[in-house]
Amino acid sequence: MAARARASQRKSSPARRRPTARRKPAPRRGGSRIRWDRVGRIALTLVLAAVLYSYLHPAMDLVKTYTATTAAKAKFHELLRENKRLHRGIQNADDPIAISRKARAQGMVAEGETPIVVRGLGG
Repeated sequence: MAARARASQRKSSPARRRPTARRKPAPRRGGSRIRWDRVGRIALTLVLAAVLYSYLHPAMDLVKTYTATTAAKAKFHELLRENKRLHRGIQNADDPIAISRKARAQGMVAEGETPIVVRGLGG
């Protein structure tokens, strides 16, 4: 009995089976000449190109945003320097020496001074 069981196991075990060779399909006469494997590869290539193209626009937007941010930072720092300069001017505006200097530049005279106008000096 044991010998029969071993013999049946040998016949049914997949490791002992001999692989069968694949046969090439016979050429069809008058059939379709479409090579579906090539069509599939071309379709997959087109899909890959479409996916890559869909990633292209956001990548370009990212670069544009980065350059715009850099330019905005430079403009911000320039305006910040101007703001500080104007604040210093406001703080110096209360200084009596600075006020008299600006007034004389505009042609004003101080109280108690005699204004003298000279004509004919310029061209």
